[in-house]
Order: sequence, then C-alpha cells, then structure tokens
Amino acid sequence: MSSSATTTDHKTIRQWAEARRGHPAKVKTDGEGGILRIDFGKPEENLERIDWNEFFEIFDDRNLAFLYQDQTADGEKSRFNKFLTRERHS
Repeated sequence: MSSSATTTDHKTIRQWAEARRGHPAKVKTDGEGGILRIDFGKPEENLERIDWNEFFEIFDDRNLAFLYQDQTADGEKSRFNKFLTRERHS
C-alpha cells in the first residue's frame, strides 16, 4: 500500500523533486506569480522553468503545503504531488 505525506520543508521538497529529475516551474502568465509545478523530463510548453529561490518565494507567499508520495503501490518511485493551502493541511 502506498501513502502520502505533506510538508512545508524546502529541503524535503527539493530533495524529493531532484530524486525524480524534477525541476521547479510555474504556469506561464503575463503577470507575477503563476501556478507552481514540479516539471519532469522535457519541459511542457505551458510551463516556465524557474529557480528554487523563486519557487519557494511563491510557495511561502501563497502559504502552500506540498502533498507527495514516495512510492507507488508497486514499490516504484512515485511522481505524485500536489500543492495545498496550509490552512487546510497543517
């Protein structure tokens, strides 16, 4: 059985993403911000790669938490992740 965890720890989030060859990104917008994503492999066309500093600035400004799964039910490395508001998941 696979389970998920929630964190706000920057180091945990970065290590999880990099262990899966993920990098920080946001949905392209004309203004500031953008919806955060962890992008894997070849960059998606609608995503803009950003550095970890910008990623965590947006993450903290929006009071987000990171929901993630380490392994799938089959024991493989999982890429499942989602951003949640901290008020609901603290």
